[in-house]
Amino acid sequence: MFRLLSKESNIFSVPVYIGILLLIVISFNILDFNTLEIISAVITFGGVALGYFCFNAVALNYQTHLPLFLYTVFIFALYPGDLDIGIAVSLFTNSIILLLLTNDNISVRNFSYILVGSILALNFIFLPTTWPMSIFVIFHIIATSDRIGLHIFRLFFGMLLVALSYFGIAYFLGMNSWNLAYFPFTGFKIQSHFDHLLWLTPVAILLIHAVMDHFRNFNKKSPNSRFKYTFLLVFSLAQLITIFLYMGKTFEYLLLLALPASIILSRMLRFSKKYWIQEVSLWVIIISLLIFKLSTYFNFF
Repeated sequence: MFRLLSKESNIFSVPVYIGILLLIVISFNILDFNTLEIISAVITFGGVALGYFCFNAVALNYQTHLPLFLYTVFIFALYPGDLDIGIAVSLFTNSIILLLLTNDNISVRNFSYILVGSILALNFIFLPTTWPMSIFVIFHIIATSDRIGLHIFRLFFGMLLVALSYFGIAYFLGMNSWNLAYFPFTGFKIQSHFDHLLWLTPVAILLIHAVMDHFRNFNKKSPNSRFKYTFLLVFSLAQLITIFLYMGKTFEYLLLLALPASIILSRMLRFSKKYWIQEVSLWVIIISLLIFKLSTYFNFF
């Protein structure tokens, strides 16, 4: 199966995977006609579908089917059907931010920071616990920009535009109370619910091995590969902070890691020296994710 997925993808591959994604979303929502759930499902579909295009934007997948397939399996295993609207919006905005920040045109990246700031502010309105993404973007600006002050100003100006619009609309609608959920910086609780997460242990071990293997062979990588892999790791770290501090039993937060995990694991499998390791690791990932999915419906303990 690994050899089959290692074949080069073509222009028709992404639409096929998006079609499979559409079937997954429809299957999980076909019996739920709640308006809010339908809106959430549409936003989720849009965000995850954009994620397929992020693979080529990040350009670490070597144009094969493997990361696209792994991404689809991750979505199937982690998508619960009744996804919280905040997480759905976060998936959508994360994909847009990745597409903007990985654009090959430097001018496009430089002039997109106002839009990125607006997207981050909108994301915070829907899901305040995603504030680490702002830190990720600031680190990205510091690491890549030749005019750090200007671009950070653009970022915060974009945030300010959305904030002023939000407060203005709220004022005219008579919404004068303040929700304490917009202060997600106190009352942190360490994740203590590991019952279902135990089934994802093999995937977590493979991810750790993949990152360690990357740094063991760091000097063999091209400068471009090092930069983009570091970009991906910092993005993943931002998602991990949100997951570690706020997930609790809301396991759909793990969807925020589906894209970077797919790229990291596919690279690890590609550079494994023995075919049997590639094949066994692939099946371990698939089986672990499927068992995790089943564990959300059946109690195996």
